[in-house]
Amino acid sequence: MTLTINEAATTTGWSPRMLRYVEQLGLVEPTRSAAGYRLYGPAQLQRLRTLKALLETHDVELGDVGFALRLRQEPELATALDDWFETTPAAPVGVPEGDWLAFEQDKQQHLLNR
Repeated sequence: MTLTINEAATTTGWSPRMLRYVEQLGLVEPTRSAAGYRLYGPAQLQRLRTLKALLETHDVELGDVGFALRLRQEPELATALDDWFETTPAAPVGVPEGDWLAFEQDKQQHLLNR
């Protein structure tokens, strides 16, 4: 037995719009009918229920969980973030410490003007 998106929304307390967002993030993947309608079975309903509990327990947002999934699926993203967290900011080579702020402002303005 499966439920339509509206039935699943009523059952789980998520709105149809939020169910589409959860799917877009890759957190729950409903099956599709021959006509392309989303169908939610017991496995998807359980995932939605436990997802709601996870969000409440750990005070995180759906986007946070979606990003955590991306980190698991994209090792190069995880590595890039690890590198970024480990890097200590330092003035670029050839830029005196006193000119660093102006250098960064000019660089940002150049990027904005593109």
